[in-house]
Amino acid sequence: MDGTLLGKQGTISTEDKQALARAYKTGIGISLSTGRVRQTSLKIIDQLSLDGYHIFFDGALVNNPETDDTVYGRPISREKIRQMIEFAHRSGVTIDFYSVSHFFAEEENWTTDIRREFFGIEPVIVDFDRLWQEEEIFKGTLVVASAEEKARAEFFCRHFGDSISFSVTSTPSYPGVDFINVLAPGVSKGEALEALVSHLGVPLSAVAAIGDGVNDVSLLAKAGLAIAMDNAPPELKAVADHITRDADHNGVAAAIERFLL
Repeated sequence: MDGTLLGKQGTISTEDKQALARAYKTGIGISLSTGRVRQTSLKIIDQLSLDGYHIFFDGALVNNPETDDTVYGRPISREKIRQMIEFAHRSGVTIDFYSVSHFFAEEENWTTDIRREFFGIEPVIVDFDRLWQEEEIFKGTLVVASAEEKARAEFFCRHFGDSISFSVTSTPSYPGVDFINVLAPGVSKGEALEALVSHLGVPLSAVAAIGDGVNDVSLLAKAGLAIAMDNAPPELKAVADHITRDADHNGVAAAIERFLL
């Protein structure tokens, strides 16, 4: 969504909305695949009048928000959440966590301001020493901007290594800010796509995927038609069959018009 459908202003262009609506009317199924959590995606789903299943949490959840039917879910183990909280407290790393329906933070800070102002989600302030026992957590996030914050986040990622999956996302609305998603091992958008098409009975060869971030590499690698935004990094463009325009110049609409309509 961010950097693909949503440009620097955090909005979806009229052209992209109209192209998606025309594709939907022809019978093409449309699913969002996002690093965002479910609750911050609902407004976009409503704006686009989409139904059915979508991929949330960078691939940790495939869910139909309208019916709350889940076809695939990979939460982080409670023990790993406990370890991450303990390490974050010891090393001065700020981390937040998400269940399917809630955003948890230990205190108000500049990262909770971003969640509230841009994503429209309010934090639930809780004691993290109890959180791992009481909640099923699908994603943690390290939000970093300064060189010191990024160094601490890198130290955190190195410490946990392969016992956790990490992916870095961004939004054009906050240049220079990295959102480092912390997920259960093996979680990816590509794996979630395989679960989704298996449930729907659709071959991967019939899937067109559009993305803009490194976390979209596994998604595009699985799809029959892989489309990268012009604002995508080289790693994503390398696996793409086609490069469309950037998010601020209706790249999604251009791709839909060319390949689907």
